[in-house]
Amino acid sequence: MSTLSTHVLDTCNGKPAAGMRVTLSRNGQLLRDLTTNEDGRCDGPLLADEDFAPGIYELRFFVRNYFEGLGTPCPFLEEVPIVFSTVGQQSHHVPLLCSPWSYSTYRGS
Repeated sequence: MSTLSTHVLDTCNGKPAAGMRVTLSRNGQLLRDLTTNEDGRCDGPLLADEDFAPGIYELRFFVRNYFEGLGTPCPFLEEVPIVFSTVGQQSHHVPLLCSPWSYSTYRGS
């Protein structure tokens, strides 16, 4: 089974980023518009099996809205787009660690 998942961590406040809006697109077409749960994750895989076809994907994280919703100024980042490609039937976990000033990502397991 191949799946796509994400997890968002708020490094400014040292907690999962609950309530952050995340969109997923493939080859420019919007596939999902989600909000992270209390653990900073989306409930279930973003895509699985035949729905997770090879292609160019973009996860877009609405960082400013999230931080300003907490009452934390976010004067630098607006949105964080992560564009990546997939080939074959492999699972991808794409975490985001973010603050109002910076972010980091990697291909997790």
